[in-house]
This record gives sequence, C-alpha cells and structure tokens, in this order.
Amino acid sequence: MEKLEAKKRIELLKEKIKKLNYDYFVLDKSEVSESVRDSLKKELVELENRFPEFITEDSPTQRVGSVLSGKFKKIKHITAKKSLADVFSEKEIRDWYEKIRKLVSEDIEFLCELKLDGLNITLHYEKGRLVRAITRGNGVEGEEVTHTVKTIDIIPILLSKEIDLEVSGEVFLPKKSFDEINKKQEELGGKQYANVRNLAAGAIRQLDPKVAAERHLTADFYEIGQNNIKDIDGEDPDTQERVLKIFSTLNLPVENNYAKFKKIDEVIEFCVKWHQKRDMLPYEIDGIVIKVNSLNQQKIMGKTAKTPRYAVAYKFPAKQVTSKVLDIILQVGRTGAITPVAVMKPVLVAGSVVSRATLHNEDEISKKDIRIGDTVVIQKAGDVIPEVVESLKDMRSGSEESFIFPKLCPICGSEIYRKEDESVYRCPNTECEGRKKESFAHFVSKKGFDIDGLGEKVVRQLIDEGLIKKFADVFNLRKDNLMNLSLFKDKRADKLLDAIAAAKQIQIEKFIFSLGIRLMGETSSYDFAKYLLQNNPANKDFSIMNLIETVKNMSFEDLENIDGIGEKAAAYIIEYFNNEEKIYEMESLYNAGVILKTDNIKDNGKLLGKSFLITGSLISMTRNQAKEIIKKNGGKVLSGVSKDLDFLIVGDDPGSKLEKAEELGIKIISEEEFFQLLSSSMNSPPKISSASEAVFSEEISSIEE
Repeated sequence: MEKLEAKKRIELLKEKIKKLNYDYFVLDKSEVSESVRDSLKKELVELENRFPEFITEDSPTQRVGSVLSGKFKKIKHITAKKSLADVFSEKEIRDWYEKIRKLVSEDIEFLCELKLDGLNITLHYEKGRLVRAITRGNGVEGEEVTHTVKTIDIIPILLSKEIDLEVSGEVFLPKKSFDEINKKQEELGGKQYANVRNLAAGAIRQLDPKVAAERHLTADFYEIGQNNIKDIDGEDPDTQERVLKIFSTLNLPVENNYAKFKKIDEVIEFCVKWHQKRDMLPYEIDGIVIKVNSLNQQKIMGKTAKTPRYAVAYKFPAKQVTSKVLDIILQVGRTGAITPVAVMKPVLVAGSVVSRATLHNEDEISKKDIRIGDTVVIQKAGDVIPEVVESLKDMRSGSEESFIFPKLCPICGSEIYRKEDESVYRCPNTECEGRKKESFAHFVSKKGFDIDGLGEKVVRQLIDEGLIKKFADVFNLRKDNLMNLSLFKDKRADKLLDAIAAAKQIQIEKFIFSLGIRLMGETSSYDFAKYLLQNNPANKDFSIMNLIETVKNMSFEDLENIDGIGEKAAAYIIEYFNNEEKIYEMESLYNAGVILKTDNIKDNGKLLGKSFLITGSLISMTRNQAKEIIKKNGGKVLSGVSKDLDFLIVGDDPGSKLEKAEELGIKIISEEEFFQLLSSSMNSPPKISSASEAVFSEEISSIEE
C-alpha cells in the first residue's frame, strides 16, 4: 500500500471507529457487532505500525484505557456426560423458561456462568489426591490424559480436604499464551494456529507432557458428579452457587464472573452484557450457561436421555469481522450455475482464515450494494460458509467500482440465461471448460467413483491437454498419456492407472451420484438405487444398460412418488435420461467396463430398513467408512436429523445434531453399540481407499440446487 493510500485509509478507519465508539459507549447502541468494531481497530493498528508517521494523538489506538484419536486408554465416566441444549436468542431463552417453570411450584433462581471455549475435562480425586483425568469423549467414556493435565499448575494434585470427588470443568488457553505461541510460530516460519480451543485440545492429547507444559494452559471447574461432595459442615450443597464456593475452598479454580438472578429478564441482560464484553476477557468464551440454581429443583426437573432440562447454553451470534473487497469474480459450477464471489484481504473469522466469500447472486449484490473496494462485514453462514453481510458505505473513498453482471459466461463466452423462477444465472454450454472441470471433480469425488490420484491439478491438466472430454475417457487413459504430463513420473502413473482399474466396480448409488443429476445428492441417489433394485427382482446383475432401460420406461409420476425423490428431482432425472448425449456417455462407461455393484442394497443386510446419521469423530474408523458399513449391510444414511431417523451414532465432540435428535426422541448409540448391531465378523471395519476429493480448493462450491 502506498503512503497516500495508507493515509486516506487510516483517516477513514479513525473516523469510523470514533463514531462506533461514541454510539457504543455514549449512546448505548451499535450499528455493528463488537467484533466488527474490533476488526476495524485491528486494521488501524496494523496500518499505524507500518506507517507510524500518520499516528495522531486523537487516534482510537492512542486513547488511554482503550482495549488495544485412539492413542489413549479409555476410561468410563462415573457420571455420564450430558450435552446442554443450545439456545440462540432471547425468545428461545424465554421459551425454555416457560417450560421449566411448570415443573416446579416454587420460584426459580438462576445462576449464570461464562461458557469457556476449551476442552471438557473430568478429574477423579481419591482421598483428596488426583488419580486420573479424562476427556469428555462420547459422554460415556473418554480418554485418560492424566499425564498432560498434571502439567497444568492451577489444577491441584492434592485438595484441601481428603474426599473422593468427580469434578468436571474446562481446560483452556489464555489469549496471551495463544498470541505468544503464534508469534513464536511466525518467527520460526511455522504454521499459525487458528483458534484457542483446538490448540488447547491438541496440547492435552499429546503423548509428551512437556508439550502441554509449554502451552501454559489453565482450567476452571463447575460441575460435580452424581455422588455429591459433602460441605465443609458435613452436609451436601443445596445450590450450584454453593458448589462453586466449595470448589474454591478445596483449591479448585472456578470462573468468578458468575452471577445469580431471580428474573429471566436479568438473565437475558447478563447474556447481552457478556456478548458485548467477551473480547475484554483474557480468555475466549462462546456463550453463557444458564442453570437453575437449586439442586433440588434440578433433580425435580430431571433430564432427557442426554440433555438436562434445568440448564441451557446460550450461544453468542456468529462472530463478524471486516475486510476489503479486492475483486469480484464469477465461478461456474457443474450445472452451469454462475456464482459471484468476493475476493478479499485474508481475515480470521470464527476460527479460520477467509479470503473469499459468496455473494450468492446478482440480486444480492444489488440489494446490498456491494462494490469492488468496499469495506464489508463478513460472517460464516451457519458458522460454515463465508458470506458478505453488508457494506460499510460511510467508509467509501470514492474509488470503489460497481460490479456489472456480464451477459456472457466468463469461461466459454456463451450467452448466460436466468429462468424467471430462479435467482441464479447459468451457462447453457455443456462443453464449457468451467462446467466440465467441476463435473469431473464431482465424478471422481469420494461420494462418486472415488479415484485416488485424480485431484484438482491432474483433472485440470487432463482436460487442458484434451485427454478427457467425456467421463468414459478416464477409463481409457494409457500410461503414455500420463507420462507426457508434467505431473507424472513412472510410479505415480502406475498408481493412478491401478486406482482407475479398481474404480470400474462401483456401488450403484455412487454411480448415480457421480453423474451429477441436479438435486441427486448422496442420500437421494441411495434412495433411487434402492427403489430400482427392489422393483426389478428379475435382474440378478443390474448393469448400466439395465439402469438406462429401467429409468427410460418410468413415468414422471413413478419417479416423484419414490421416497426421497420428489417432484423437482423427478423432473431432472427425466431430463437427464432423455438427453442423447447423457445416454451415450453412460453407454460409453458401460463399454469401458464399468460394473455396478448392488450387494449393499439387496434385501439381505443386517441393517435393512434402518436409517442412521453420524455426529462427532469416531475412534475405530472414519465417518465415510461407517457410512460404507451401514450401506453394505442394507441400512440407509440420512443427511440430517428428522423423524425418519432410527439411530444417531455419537462420537467424540458431537455437534448440534445430538441435541436435535434428543428433542425428537431418536435412539442415540455409541460407536461400540453400533457394532453390536452387526455380526462379530464386522468388528474390524473394512479398508476404504482414501481418494482425493478433487475439490477445487481455491473456489467456493456453487449453490446449484
């Protein structure tokens, strides 16, 4: 950045931050989240460090007081771990309160605790001495990590009283330690860590305790096991507040910003306050835990299978940050969908570095008035997909450029079109290089043909060299074709050809998915394949030619009534199987020797008729391996929690699917219980090739549905 440009940017940042500070601290209002304000201030600090000649005493940075995996022993928990239900808004907090107040006759008192962003740990003390430390694991059993937990100075090896105790809390990393570690990484030229929780968890799961000791971890505790400890006077504590006070007496650290309230309005005010103040803490928090203070009332309210009714976790809104739009580019997906993408100055948001964010479509750009050069607020939609929330228009310098959506495809130059009932433009050219590359990436992905070695660079080069134009060309590649490419040497070429040969035998549902028919995802492809086989019992060996013939003889009504398909997908299936080019392509795959395997869908599976979903990390296998086992045994893998789900398999660190499943009364099983549903011959999961996803990592997948 040139000096003149830097000076202009610094002035814009100073004025914007001053206005936000005045609104926030004086007028008690804010047009943006606190994290956005902090993001702008961070940019100002960085620029002032680079150009100190532009620092002025009225700068906000100069104001006094400014806020400048199976390797450990498994241990069963004495008290099974319960997952708190999450709430995300004032309304959801009030809805929870309305439910629980009907369960008791007395008034309810609440205790609110800051929700630390760390790793859940359970300690076992015997006669006051620490004997073991266990991770949360799957809630029933965890991994023993006593050797690393003992390196945390704040955790007492001996309590002040000789008692037996099971206590749970959070191990976490202070922000200062996190920053120092990343600074050291930068000096050594190493990779920077993205978030404090993962760094803390990684330290605890080290085999060498010295690594944990060097991280300067700390901890706070908040929960006792089902065998209540006796108070100093020999009586059980009667409130959660008393539990925390006893912990302090025993020399167990607690987070001291907890507060007690008698009204739900006060609870909500506490949540709002800490959402605003969270960045002022020396450690990360991601919400507020709201508990009924009376332990007797907690007992009366009880629990569901996995969730206590007497407590919820209020989650703060997804963090927002600011960045500058350097350019707006267009991405062409496999179905021709054209998605505008903002290319931005890299920035850390919700735990990962983001340099691109979806702008969705032309209407969104116009509605939000996003321009090249704008300072924008970005966040992760659902904490996953980066998106541009808004433009900070009062920070424009006058050099910003409006983006004009083109009339032609940026890849092939074809005239793009937009249907009346859609918001997305599409390229109609099926030979468009952009569409072809995305289609091939989909074709060879893990959920499709799963060809190890056909990654992004290889696919691009094969297409650019004219070696693959149709899907079947993949199976006709020769070694001399590959050896002429810069990416290949002798062994790598042989390895890829072996993977291609092995991929010729493919499960029928994976084949259907690989074709890239719109709206035919992993689950709907399985549902479709299952219907075809169950309604064609005469076909012992169901080939690609059988598939073509069967589908072409089906009516629209036949297709839309298939469980998991529906009206829109049915229309796309008919469109696909009535396209002569698509039929020729499938016939070419048949002639290339592709064989459809149907063994996992035939009516002889141990899990036939049962549906499954997986959440969290499994120990003995990957989630994809588990899916393969389920399908091979006649089961069905769903894409989300619904009333149609029979079993939720829960691994380590489960996500929000667990809470939703509990609400719907879904059967929840552990990894071990899952294997109990299978025969003893299935105790060792099959080896499944780890093929490249062939995802073009520099692009954002188009939302084509």
